[in-house]
Amino acid sequence: MLVKQIMSGAPKTVTPETGLLEVVSLMCLYRYSGLPVMEGEKMVGFIAEKDVLHKLFPTLEDMMVDGLGSVDFDEMMGKYRGVVNLKVKDLMTRSVVTVSPEDHILKAATTMVRRKFRRIPVADAGKLVGMLSLGDIHKAIFQVNVSSGMCK
Repeated sequence: MLVKQIMSGAPKTVTPETGLLEVVSLMCLYRYSGLPVMEGEKMVGFIAEKDVLHKLFPTLEDMMVDGLGSVDFDEMMGKYRGVVNLKVKDLMTRSVVTVSPEDHILKAATTMVRRKFRRIPVADAGKLVGMLSLGDIHKAIFQVNVSSGMCK
């Protein structure tokens, strides 16, 4: 089974200038774990939930000085207001990994799992054509196996 058979078409995208408040609203309301970042027709990055949340984590310096036991996590959560006032360009990943619509879904899943992605852009000749999630892949495999009678 190929990626193009199960991917979501016409994915929601953002620009580098989009405010993170808009992005995190989309993530929370629509359960997007990440969004492609576009400048015109060119994909220039990807913004994921982990990029946003990473800004709230203790730094290595915080942990080396006092250890995790003395970190005030509630205080760190308060930094969220400052984070959502940033722009996508401040936190996005610039080197985007994609899969092809012609890839086998297990090849795509392997790429995603090895890189710890839950969602990945699908590109054809450099053009964004869709998005693929681990849930899409799992659902497709489940449906093939149930409909063929393999799962009884």
